[in-house]
Amino acid sequence: MSSENIVISIKNLSKCYHIYDRPQDRLGQYIIPCLKRLVGRQSKNYFREFWALRDVSFEVKKGETVGIIGRNGSGKSTLLQIICGILTPTSGTVETKGRVAALLELGSGFNPEFTGRENVYMNGAVLGLSREEIDERFEDIAAFAGIGEFIDQLVKTYSSGMYVRLAFAVAINVDPDILIVDEALSVGDELFQRKCFSRIEAIRKNGATILFVSHSGSTIVELCNRAVLMDTGEKLAIGSPKQIVGRYQKLLYAPIDKQGDIRNQIRRMDEQLVISGNIEQVTLTESNLASVGKQSLKEIFDPHLKPSSTIEYESHGAYIESPSIYTLAGERVNNLIRGKVYRYTYTVIFTKGASNVRFGMLIKTTSGVELGGGVSAGSLRDSLPYVEAGFIYRVEFRFRCALNPGVYFLNAGVVGIVNGSETFLHRLIDIAMFRVMPDTENLATGIVDFECFPEIGIQEASDHESRR
Repeated sequence: MSSENIVISIKNLSKCYHIYDRPQDRLGQYIIPCLKRLVGRQSKNYFREFWALRDVSFEVKKGETVGIIGRNGSGKSTLLQIICGILTPTSGTVETKGRVAALLELGSGFNPEFTGRENVYMNGAVLGLSREEIDERFEDIAAFAGIGEFIDQLVKTYSSGMYVRLAFAVAINVDPDILIVDEALSVGDELFQRKCFSRIEAIRKNGATILFVSHSGSTIVELCNRAVLMDTGEKLAIGSPKQIVGRYQKLLYAPIDKQGDIRNQIRRMDEQLVISGNIEQVTLTESNLASVGKQSLKEIFDPHLKPSSTIEYESHGAYIESPSIYTLAGERVNNLIRGKVYRYTYTVIFTKGASNVRFGMLIKTTSGVELGGGVSAGSLRDSLPYVEAGFIYRVEFRFRCALNPGVYFLNAGVVGIVNGSETFLHRLIDIAMFRVMPDTENLATGIVDFECFPEIGIQEASDHESRR
């Protein structure tokens, strides 16, 4: 990676907090060590160390969108605050190039005794805009926030939704070189969220670099070029969003006694992480699809069409085996024909008793975008009340192949109640893959075939003239 293209450089970054059990310990730490040093005696610390970050290093190049994902308390927000200059690191360095706009604690700089208009000018100045620049952008900010006449009302009269909408509108209209976002993409209603995503997409297309934190794996997959997995203050892995999200989910659903082993596995995988050139990407090339198209359009099973990105969750008393796709006639296939119905099947072996059991499947693109799937029961009320240890269940989902030519992946999962909450008893990510055969007569575009049939007719010129 050329140093000229690097806009964020993080090297050996660490952040340590001092945790005091009692208020008087803080005072003691401030006074007693000084007194003991004066008389030549050794002092003890009255605090415990908490390392929010430990030796984190990575670089982000210009124009990249990088997502940071991890469990609560993994150091994600601390990392962003150090990059923005809000916090000072204990050790290590951060270098950024260009104007930085941050969407961290939205509206944290707003004064409730000022109007929305006054806060726009004040917050814009904090973000580095001159008054003339804010004047030029004010109408866009007001329109984006969509709070109408409330823009001239005191902010203390705003609802929480109006508050964050205005804060987001200010920050998003700075036209930054680097945009940093900390879980701010869930503000407002669905319409406003769509506006936020569209605006961020426009900023990205203009060449800005985006670094954001999210707990949503699908958001990371859809928006990012790369992703970083954080856990307990450490950078465990960096790579393609699909691979990183898979590792995060495995760690998230792991039993507590297995989490240390899984962290070590992820560290080892990070050393061998292949970001490009895997089987998923190779099978998508036009030459490969064309070669398949030369064959007769018939379902077949290709033994070489196997995923290289499979991730298995730790078991909670169940194991999934033999996930496969079959035709309705019972023939195993992985080269499918668009529009036909297939059966996706697997077996589940229960080694422990489980309650409120449900089964599921999911179809995804090669980049990890979730296209859809199904579950065996829509609620706990309709699930299997109890499954005894030693039982084996055969699960089957029928689905119509409504996908356009390409390569797709399948998940398989079984959930049940563990320690009072629903969790995965076992899950296999990218356990199977299939190819949808090319069809030269296919008029559909995109990923999903919605069976859009065009109807085109000629309109008489006289009819057009009569309507003018």
